[in-house]
Amino acid sequence: MDTQGFDRIELARKLAFGQGGMNLFVADLVQQYRGSALAPFEFWDQMVQAADPVGDWAVTERADRITVRHGNHKVAPDGAERKGTAMAQAVVIGAGPAGLMAAEELASAGHDVLVAEAKPSVARKFLMAGKSGLNLTKDEPFETLLRSYGESADWLRPIVADFDAVGVQEWARGLGREVFTGSTGRVFPTVMKASPLLRAWLGRLETAGVEIRTRWRWVGWVGDSLAFDTTDGRHVIAADVTVLALGGASWARLGSDGHWARFLRDKGVGLAPFAPANSALSVDWSHHMQPHFGAALKSVRWAAGDVQSRGEATISAKGLEGGGLYSLTPALRNGAPLTVDLVPDLDENALQARLSSRKAKTTLSQWLKKSLHLPPQKIALFHEMVKGGPPKPEEWAGVFKRLPIRHSGLRPMDEAISTAGGVTRAALNDGLMLVSMPGVFCAGEMLDWEAPTGGYLLTACLASGRWAGKSAADWLRRVA
Repeated sequence: MDTQGFDRIELARKLAFGQGGMNLFVADLVQQYRGSALAPFEFWDQMVQAADPVGDWAVTERADRITVRHGNHKVAPDGAERKGTAMAQAVVIGAGPAGLMAAEELASAGHDVLVAEAKPSVARKFLMAGKSGLNLTKDEPFETLLRSYGESADWLRPIVADFDAVGVQEWARGLGREVFTGSTGRVFPTVMKASPLLRAWLGRLETAGVEIRTRWRWVGWVGDSLAFDTTDGRHVIAADVTVLALGGASWARLGSDGHWARFLRDKGVGLAPFAPANSALSVDWSHHMQPHFGAALKSVRWAAGDVQSRGEATISAKGLEGGGLYSLTPALRNGAPLTVDLVPDLDENALQARLSSRKAKTTLSQWLKKSLHLPPQKIALFHEMVKGGPPKPEEWAGVFKRLPIRHSGLRPMDEAISTAGGVTRAALNDGLMLVSMPGVFCAGEMLDWEAPTGGYLLTACLASGRWAGKSAADWLRRVA
């Protein structure tokens, strides 16, 4: 059966299946046809992309089982061969981009590496990012790239400099995956999917001798040893060196649940409270906005505090979401009011001049549509935000340029693309080793930094994982 050319959407339409039913139908086909052309992680990727909504638990759980069943890599759903305390030279906890990068650095230095992952499959958030094409990095001058890390720029400078946008692209090409740069400088794999890159990466890790164990949930330390709850019971491992790459506290379904924080807090490690980053906004819409749910607000300029963004946002049933808003999350978190410029390419004087020429019988909505050529969703947003107190005609130009957005705050943290907070800079040395726990390193989103979408998140996760892995290997060499 040629499942590679299988059009699940077309068949769903013919069979009158719902989208979720279609996903399970395809899953069953792959179980039946074990010679499927779909590689395990590409299958998981397609299941995630097809899920509607994304949090379709039945779909992802079924895909997890198939990923494990058909995988060719050392991704075992069961526990180790024996219980009790085992020895391992290097243990990496968390099989996301940061963890896999750290594992590769340790393996390339000649160390035996065990990667422990709590979920049934690896790199789930990485695969989810592939839903929108997998934005790997931003191809721009280093100093420009670094500014996107805000207050953490100085801390991350040497880490990102060691693996910057050029390094990320060379890394992808080294895995046999060509990339391209879009008009905004964002870099994507040519195939616009995460699964081929992940599959090639896992193959290289297997060749290097890295062992990956899934369904191994870290539950802290027993003495100086690492403890894991697995499907085969409790396992305790005495590691020579440990790299923690446990993610932040959003998208718990994909593995970033923040539960690790209590184990580090108990050890006296400094932690900053988690907070949503790259977050959508909650807006209590009136029923008049329902026809516009799903519509994009383009050619706008958002502003909160001292930060501005020309990106677009989408009107959803829950509020507003999109790249245009994500970079404003830190300011919104601190209570800055949000405004939007509906006509950013017209200055206020030019807009006022146009308004002055409006015919008396022309309604405002007619004028906005015919003279400014605003789409229905922009006009609806204007009326929604000024209801109860419409501005006077002489105030219209200013309101169009600085329309206040009344909202109910950020969406819940688990819905955020990423999180701020985590292990503080003061708790780590320059090599990302915990000052209070020699031999334990941290990497990725569990560190207290944040960045907007656009490739910056993944770049820093890969870079910090590489940095922690190299530092861990160097530490092993010095203490040997």
